Amino acid sequence: MAQLHMVRRVLTESIAAMAFPVLLISVFLAPVSAPVVAEADRSRARWCGVGTMPLRPAALSRAQWAARRVRSRSLWRTDLPVLISAVILSALSLIVSFFGFIGAAALLFSPVFWLFDVAAQVGPFTPKSVRESLLAMPAGVALGVVTAGVLTGVSLIRDFALRAFSGSRNPDLLAKLEELRSSRASLTAAFEFERQRIERDLHDGAQQELVALVMRLGMLEAAATPGTAAADPDRIVRLARQAQEHAERALERLRETVREIHPRELSDLGLIVAVRELAARSALRVELTGTGDDTHLSPPTATAVYFTVSEALTNIAKHAGADSARIELRCAEAGVRVSVRDDGAGGARFDAGSGLAGLRERMRSVGGDLEILSPVGGGTEVVATAPSHPAW
Repeated sequence: MAQLHMVRRVLTESIAAMAFPVLLISVFLAPVSAPVVAEADRSRARWCGVGTMPLRPAALSRAQWAARRVRSRSLWRTDLPVLISAVILSALSLIVSFFGFIGAAALLFSPVFWLFDVAAQVGPFTPKSVRESLLAMPAGVALGVVTAGVLTGVSLIRDFALRAFSGSRNPDLLAKLEELRSSRASLTAAFEFERQRIERDLHDGAQQELVALVMRLGMLEAAATPGTAAADPDRIVRLARQAQEHAERALERLRETVREIHPRELSDLGLIVAVRELAARSALRVELTGTGDDTHLSPPTATAVYFTVSEALTNIAKHAGADSARIELRCAEAGVRVSVRDDGAGGARFDAGSGLAGLRERMRSVGGDLEILSPVGGGTEVVATAPSHPAW
């Protein structure tokens, strides 16, 4: 394993040496390039056996990640120093690789060059006979080994620099910890809101119908008791029908509440069919485009996406002033992306109290994210993305 890591270090330093011109140019684009280079260096360190944590969420592309990091203070405290150290060490690797490996190759193939009457000069050494050319071969092997060792040392220095700027007090890790704390608090608030909603739905829906049912059954019992003044066959039939209607409405309210907790079609038929059923029940005119295979999605991911679509349609009906919506759902083995658009009033925000903040935290809990594009007067687009399986 140690030999494999050494080979990987030499290989990555050789790649870094070849990438030096690109890294040098990236210095002039530092606000954008620094997060990308820093994340690539973390990936390099993990590949070489160093325990580093990736900071880019799997659901975000490098472009999206860089755009977010530009607005973060960690860009200047972590990413920029990593970029500067990467440029300096890549320049050192370029010098070592160029002179070390080329010199080693020249010494190793010195007898071949001698056959073509070419003197393979390496520094002050120039073979002047066949014997000296043959003696140069082990020297070339030794120079190659030394060069590999120096590159390994440069790689270790690169690891040290990365750890120095990404230590236990690294603001990146502290920011990520704070984000997790904030997400936990938001999820707790969202779960409490959902519990209160279920309690309210049961109280205002099924419970009211059951209370009315109990009253009708009591009246029915009184009307059906022989020898009482209330014994009236027509009244008994009317009370029985009313009781049946209340029972049916209570059952329907319970079904609606259970469906909002977790729809059965989501577990039985998959995300695309569940969203199609959701669109069919909506008061809006919904155009749905669902593509891909949703069998790869984990239940937490499918549930998060389903309720994101449900809440988005509810917000359109309540706040957008639109009578139609368009849903684009794309499922793949790697993940899922859903977009819900309307042509309403726009102006939706996470802090507007419409439940979008809770949905964003729900998506983040499965490793995804939620974005809103909602210019005032220009309609609203809610976009949710998530990997097929959460990292946990």
